[in-house]
Amino acid sequence: MSASVEEAASAHSHLSPSQGKTQIKAAEGYGTMRAGAFDPEQKKVMINDVPVPEPGPNQFLVKMACASLCHSDIMAIEAGQTATLGHEGAGYIEKIHPSVEDKGYKKGDKVGFLYIIGCCFECEGCMNHNLHCQTGKQLLQGFTTDGFFAEYAVVDYPNCIHLPEAIDVKTAAPIFCAGVTAFHAVDSSELKEGDWLAVVGAGGLGQIATQIAKARGCKVVAIDINDATLDVCKKQGADAVFNSKDNKDYVSQLKELTNGGAKAACVFSNAQAAYAGVPPILRLGGVMMVIGLPHDPIPVSTMDLALGKYKIKSESTSIPQRMPKAVEFLAKHKIVPEVQHRKLDELNDMVNEMQAGKATKRMLVTF
Repeated sequence: MSASVEEAASAHSHLSPSQGKTQIKAAEGYGTMRAGAFDPEQKKVMINDVPVPEPGPNQFLVKMACASLCHSDIMAIEAGQTATLGHEGAGYIEKIHPSVEDKGYKKGDKVGFLYIIGCCFECEGCMNHNLHCQTGKQLLQGFTTDGFFAEYAVVDYPNCIHLPEAIDVKTAAPIFCAGVTAFHAVDSSELKEGDWLAVVGAGGLGQIATQIAKARGCKVVAIDINDATLDVCKKQGADAVFNSKDNKDYVSQLKELTNGGAKAACVFSNAQAAYAGVPPILRLGGVMMVIGLPHDPIPVSTMDLALGKYKIKSESTSIPQRMPKAVEFLAKHKIVPEVQHRKLDELNDMVNEMQAGKATKRMLVTF
């Protein structure tokens, strides 16, 4: 799950469905499309016929190729938001607003994109994270404005990137939340070739992080309480996996395997126990990379930090200016998310499966 998505969702959790959602103008000559949104009255996700949106200034209309479900999407449902769900997507440019006709894109181009729109992309706040835009106009697609589980979507031009040939547009959606976040996490973990990385939480982000770390020449140990997700990480190159619930000796075994502990631990789980288990598996001076966001504060020893026992860093999808480095790396090394192909009509089932903890791969709708 992406830290930036959870932060935005939490920031808007006080809004009623009518307060959070913006009204989008219908595209001339396009009619209606099918889109998935939560229905508070029926208490489930419904597939509705809604107008195809018209791109506004600084925007493209995209014909969606795919959209994938992230655990953060569940927060929109729990908050009762009624916008079209989804913040992970990829597709083809369908229509370009006159204000961005000179930006190097044309109809039919394959693109991926981030999902915080309405911001200026250039103020001091946006240079840190688009959620901090000083205009105050930023919106989160799939939560406070319509997202990507639809046949068409509008996206802000600065959020877009041309897809390299090595990336299949039909499965690219998870790259633009899970993939980019996982790349930034590994890239900022101060790892050298041959170092050990602990992937704590072997779900969608952990699986991509495993592939990224292996491509950088690192060794990977994955930790989870779900054998099925650990098996996926193992298939993707993890050198070792530990079920921290079933194996009571995993800490000592991990430290022996890694000759003293991992150089860094990327925590993709949002469980308190996951964070509590990190300091014992880090070598002296190691990095705890914060990605998953528990509801309560994580247990941290300020004395350990002061004495350099370990350090804490954090990453997210970040800003679009940092996106090309991640996308180029994933394309170069042919790193692809493990996906399970589903239909739009199955979106409510997908949500139920994710809420029940039954998802072992990224569930993806192809349009």
